[in-house]
Amino acid sequence: MEFIQKIKHNLDDWTRITPQGLLYDRALFLLFVILLIVGLVAVTSASIPYSSRLFNDAFYFAKRDALYVSLSLLTCYFTMQISTQKWEKWHVNIFFLAIALLIAVLIVGSSVNGAKRWISLGILNFQPAEFAKLALTCFLAGYFTRRYDEVRVNKLSAFKPFIVMGVLGVFLLKQPDLGSTVVLFVITFGMLFIVGANFWQFIGLIGTGTLLFIWLVISESYRFNRFIGFLEPFKDPYGKGFQLTNSLMAFGRGEITGEGLGNSIQKLDYLPEAHTDFIMAIIGEEFGFIGILVVVFLLGLLVFRTLKIGRESLLLEQRFRGFFAFGIGFWIFFQGFVNLGMALGMLPTKGLTFPLVSYGGSSIMIMSATIGILLRIDHENRLQHGGQAHLRDD
Repeated sequence: MEFIQKIKHNLDDWTRITPQGLLYDRALFLLFVILLIVGLVAVTSASIPYSSRLFNDAFYFAKRDALYVSLSLLTCYFTMQISTQKWEKWHVNIFFLAIALLIAVLIVGSSVNGAKRWISLGILNFQPAEFAKLALTCFLAGYFTRRYDEVRVNKLSAFKPFIVMGVLGVFLLKQPDLGSTVVLFVITFGMLFIVGANFWQFIGLIGTGTLLFIWLVISESYRFNRFIGFLEPFKDPYGKGFQLTNSLMAFGRGEITGEGLGNSIQKLDYLPEAHTDFIMAIIGEEFGFIGILVVVFLLGLLVFRTLKIGRESLLLEQRFRGFFAFGIGFWIFFQGFVNLGMALGMLPTKGLTFPLVSYGGSSIMIMSATIGILLRIDHENRLQHGGQAHLRDD
């Protein structure tokens, strides 16, 4: 009986609306650090053959990823120091900064595999698309806070945020980066759902988004070929379906418990750049279904905590905090869902990283910044609730 009561108490701690105890969310921070460590181990294992061949240094990418993880922890710390009032005050400026960076990458950016998505900063290749996701989430949180009643009542007002999203999307498609554009669409759609827009607005937006996506796929031959390769990867295993077939073979070899850390075969130049977009395939091969389940469970808990913070904010009538947290939650969930679905052959291949796990300085650091923002939002919620409780006691 005592054991059951202890379990119930622990569950209450995870789901409680009213924050108690410490001034920050220990569970969220712990999940963040664990995912960074899992990513560092997985990237180290997956990148050894590639690093050895390109740089004659088996741990080249591992050392860079360790640097990114260290910088990410600092990024998380510094963003925790920024109050949400400042994010709300600067949300328009942050949006225009994102546009400026997306324009800059088209002018001075580095081109890799036909895509111009990175600005070289020496030790780090900065990807403005990652910052654009954060900028849009922040901007929409401010917009929905200011236009809350209008969005819920005016049927056409729901389309205005998608016009804003479309501005970023145009520059992203110039790179080209359809995957990040879809992420922006989902963030906007999810936040609009939380605001409480009209049902028919959602139907219209889903229809419009689907038609645009189909047009974007068939309008470019490489996208269309990638889609065909996704439908029937084993028809052309050395061409259109090369990455996906090798990814599926990695999962197949891993079975339930995996081949063991370091024992992947597909990372031996069979699966191109396995430490980036297809890191989950290597985790599946080396740690099996159980390993994938653990990583998904950890990310799921992180998303749960994020949504919980958003809900607490709205209950405290802090709309900006709530919308910001929910937007981040939708972003993390969808990007993880797409990355894993892509590696499993459930979705077409897209260049999206698995949050906090895949190799990539920009992705890890921007995602770490969002964790810092969430910790700050939670901290302010706790302070506000403590103040309200004190007033009630008086």
